[in-house]
Amino acid sequence: MTDTHASRRDLLTASLLGALPFAFGQASASPLDPEQTIVRRPDALPWLPSAGYPDRSVDRCTLTGDINTTGLYYTLVRWWPGYMSAPHTYTTDRFCMVLSGVWWCNSGADFDPAACVPVPAGSFVRRVAGTPHYDGVVRDGPEPAVIAICGIGPVNYTRVDPSQPNWRRV
Repeated sequence: MTDTHASRRDLLTASLLGALPFAFGQASASPLDPEQTIVRRPDALPWLPSAGYPDRSVDRCTLTGDINTTGLYYTLVRWWPGYMSAPHTYTTDRFCMVLSGVWWCNSGADFDPAACVPVPAGSFVRRVAGTPHYDGVVRDGPEPAVIAICGIGPVNYTRVDPSQPNWRRV
């Protein structure tokens, strides 16, 4: 028997022996310590409508940190169909993961929803600091898009055209 075969045999034997206590109900584990592993189930997440936006346009859920203070933040954003942000910038990069739905994104200071790119669930988007962009969900979108966003605050949200509202109905 070669060394490779012996190594594979030994690994398989160790794996099987390690699984035996589980197969016969003898395994035990420490209980979850809620002071060390903090779990918030979906129905306990604090979703809030965004101030100054229409009802059912965009909701936010702060998981940790604050986009307006110094340090790491992690937040969820839920865009409802028919609404998009006005072109805006941030002073720090934002790292976005689309969790559900389709998020529609574009770059630039000009607002053209027809030029947006559909970004489906499972996609990653990096918003580069200081660059104008806008996003949301097109009117005929079948469901809201939920996006997880992480970065370093403060983000210093700035509209490209301050005379325009933060959101646009599309």
